[in-house]
Amino acid sequence: MKPQAGDVLPPLEIPVTRTLIVAGAIASRDYQDVHHDAELAREKGSPDIFMNILTTNGLVGRYVTDHFGPTATLRKVAIRLGAPNYPGDTMVLSGTVEEVTHGDTAAAAAAAAAAGAAPAPATVKVRVRVVGVNGIGRHVTGTVTVTVPVTASDAISATDAVSATDPVPVPTPTPTPPPVPASASVPVPTSDPAPIPVLASDPASVPATAPHPASAPPPPPETVRKGGPAPEGNRS
Repeated sequence: MKPQAGDVLPPLEIPVTRTLIVAGAIASRDYQDVHHDAELAREKGSPDIFMNILTTNGLVGRYVTDHFGPTATLRKVAIRLGAPNYPGDTMVLSGTVEEVTHGDTAAAAAAAAAAGAAPAPATVKVRVRVVGVNGIGRHVTGTVTVTVPVTASDAISATDAVSATDPVPVPTPTPTPPPVPASASVPVPTSDPAPIPVLASDPASVPATAPHPASAPPPPPETVRKGGPAPEGNRS
């Protein structure tokens, strides 16, 4: 079932033993003497050794992941410490779901398709507010964010649905251009170029029937008839 904002996690009681404090410090490689040496801790003003922040960080994250099951993936833990956890005390963790949002299923599906693998299941991102209280006061406050796989129908958030009070968007119609009348014609330029006027002095403009003066044959010589009078120009 999909988590919902406002869901309350059942409380978890954690006995704060000396072994838990020392083991948590060693596991997180925190070798400060105040987490494992009681005498040195007292010399520094503490009544006893106390739990380090990394151990608390792990306990808070485990509290949330244990609630949502082994398929939950821890994404972020952000905490602030208050009253120290001393040996012999008990810390009680409580949590409330603050926000539920969609996981990045689109990117996961695209990556799976590119790799030729089966698409990943739908997930939601859950942010939980966690508070831890001991015998002195509030030891830790913070938030834990996890992703949890859900069914496809549960992946649709209630905020994605359009409520009855929301205005329904109306698409704006695209204006249609007016039709062109059937009698209207669009002049189409011809492919033939316009005739180029030719000057009269251009030899190429002389008709073929009128030979060029330079190529005209000479006039035939004047003939003299036998026995007739000689031309006036030849008389002596």
